[in-house]
Amino acid sequence: MVKKIIHIDMDAFFASVEQRDNPALQNRPVVVGGKPDSRGVVAAASYEARQFGIHSAMPCSQAYRKCPQAVFVKPRFEAYRDVSQQIHTVFAQYTDLIEPLSLDEAYLDVTENKVNNPSATRIAQVIRQQIRQKTGLTASAGVSYNKFIAKIASDINKPDGIKVVLPEDGEAFVAELAIGKFYGIGQATERKMRAIGIENGAHLKEKTLEFLLQNFGKAGAFYHQIARGIDKREVNAFRVRKSLGSETTFSQDISNPDELLKQLSSLAKEVSEDLLKKSIKGKTITLKVKYDDFVQVTRSKTIERKINDYDTIYSLCRMLLTKTDAGERKVRLLGVSLSSFAELSQEQTQEQGVEKSSMQQLELDLSHTIKTGVQL
Repeated sequence: MVKKIIHIDMDAFFASVEQRDNPALQNRPVVVGGKPDSRGVVAAASYEARQFGIHSAMPCSQAYRKCPQAVFVKPRFEAYRDVSQQIHTVFAQYTDLIEPLSLDEAYLDVTENKVNNPSATRIAQVIRQQIRQKTGLTASAGVSYNKFIAKIASDINKPDGIKVVLPEDGEAFVAELAIGKFYGIGQATERKMRAIGIENGAHLKEKTLEFLLQNFGKAGAFYHQIARGIDKREVNAFRVRKSLGSETTFSQDISNPDELLKQLSSLAKEVSEDLLKKSIKGKTITLKVKYDDFVQVTRSKTIERKINDYDTIYSLCRMLLTKTDAGERKVRLLGVSLSSFAELSQEQTQEQGVEKSSMQQLELDLSHTIKTGVQL
């Protein structure tokens, strides 16, 4: 049976909530994040702000230079969570197969649904209408036969739009996409692909599986399939968290080794307390270091036993720090995370929530063929 998948994505979610709750912000460039003179980053930007080239993860100071008239607003995560719960109440009217990616987006499998409506397109339209009625906010939707294409489709007609890609149109849709538009291909991989002549989906499809595996490792199998419009991943209502961590951006760059260790200790303690609270352990420690020039490196260590105690986490992090240039180069950000968790019960899985799918979670089936003539 060909799947019917909807990807719902709220439009400029955080910023839209702020504009809704404060009429004075409507039709103005709004930046949700740190202060313009801080070292914080943009969490979200309204469409008015995006016209100036402002986007998520951009330093707030840079956003201010691009648009001095922008209004900078501190995030209100409780408000965003409240709206997210309202949105999910709408989703639940149609299916229990809901896979959240974040507060403002989710996959829905409506192949079989609670309202017995054979049209995924119609369900997506009604969901968008109900979201607007309940929250006063707009959402965009992608409708297709798999998660990969539905995700990309939801971005095509933003804001407040819908895009449907039928099974028979999947390969052609992917072929025309610029490689930078592919969900799951980051900036570094995009640069590498462009360097070897892969500019779009059609170019990607020309490469053999062997070539892609040789150049991109295990992810090559994923790229080989999506170039053909194939994605066999299921919509999972609950997904085990693959890592847990904490990071901090300093108000001033740090080069003093003692101060770096102090910050590292604080992060290790925070991660340990979170792990202990959730009663989980892991085997792989990862240290993230971002230098003052924004160059970022990670160092990891996997040990045989599973841990969640502060002493071991901190000790391993100290060792990993010696494998970086921290101290010799100024450091802007430190991050600590633990992964390779023990098997979790369903209750622990639900408590931990969900996160974005990783390449390791993809179950690829190269023998899959796409049926045609299916009405979405």
